[in-house]
Amino acid sequence: MKQTLIKVRRKPKQSRARFTQDALMESFVRLLQDKAVSDITIREITDVAGVGLGTFYEYFSQKEDLVALMIHQQVKNNAESLKSYAQSLYDLSTKLFLPDYLQHVIQFQIKQIQAQQFLWAQTFLLERQISSVEIYQKSYAMMVHMWQDILEPFKNDEQDICRLALNLQRICYGFISQTLLIEPLFQEWDTLEKDIRQVSNQLLLNNAIKSP
Repeated sequence: MKQTLIKVRRKPKQSRARFTQDALMESFVRLLQDKAVSDITIREITDVAGVGLGTFYEYFSQKEDLVALMIHQQVKNNAESLKSYAQSLYDLSTKLFLPDYLQHVIQFQIKQIQAQQFLWAQTFLLERQISSVEIYQKSYAMMVHMWQDILEPFKNDEQDICRLALNLQRICYGFISQTLLIEPLFQEWDTLEKDIRQVSNQLLLNNAIKSP
């Protein structure tokens, strides 16, 4: 399957249009549970979504564009939910130390991915089949920026923050994506979380970022 940029023919500006686009992506995900992506047809996607074939082509020129957008949206939603959780965690704490703060955020991320394990396993696989290098880099940069935002309350040096954010993304993305690529039905989530925490704690020991 060829790699592609995200090419959306018509970006949804109204809630109804956005609902239709989301319905098409959700239909694809439902079909993905029973079929390989190469076996899923556009007709099947529109049938499950309850829309006409012409509606699909109002938004996408081909199936790969829909898949690429689904991948991007999955990563974006994860980044937004993590930032929201981190902000609420910080707001509710009177005294928060960076190691504890990050461990809560990492645990939340793992729980979120575990709750959608099938979808994430497919996302990591399709990311390698569908996404262009440029789109992959954009998604990765979005997650690094997310970590920078999460670390912002502890900021005392811009370079320290940027380096730590990049390394946290390398650790979390590497551990989780490689695990689900090799073992989509992986069950040892407590062990995986422990391993990520150990590595991230060691990373913090090597950084000068302190609690505010």
